Amino acid sequence: MNEQSRIRIEEVDGVSPPPKARVEDAPRENFERKKDYLAGFLSEKPAALSGEEPGGELYEAVIAALKEIYDPEIPVNIYDLGLIYGVEINEGHALVTMTLTTPHCPVAESMPGEVELRVGSVPGIGDAEVNLVWDPPWNPAQMSDEAKLELGML
Repeated sequence: MNEQSRIRIEEVDGVSPPPKARVEDAPRENFERKKDYLAGFLSEKPAALSGEEPGGELYEAVIAALKEIYDPEIPVNIYDLGLIYGVEINEGHALVTMTLTTPHCPVAESMPGEVELRVGSVPGIGDAEVNLVWDPPWNPAQMSDEAKLELGML
């Protein structure tokens, strides 16, 4: 074995702890507090809602209209049932992306038409379009807690 590959072992009784940093040790010359980066953010007022995004008056009116439509087989509205995947509103045009509990649902032909009619009747909506999708498939986990409670699932 050559001399370089040998490991030296040295026994010691203890090791002194490393010195701790102290605030008093920091240099004080030219010390000035940095500008609070949140000051501008915290003083800024939120932008007004146009009404077409979640929380806006028109958007919430569309959601209220969707909550008036009930699945004929389940005593829960289609919104709380989790059948509505998305609502987009752009300059009075509403696009509702939705699914049904199963492609063989007895209301598969009539439900999208009813959704289009109800959403289109909301004041401020010029026309409504329904996009019926099957991916991702609906499952009971998509229901709101209120719907689960109504059906005795909670």
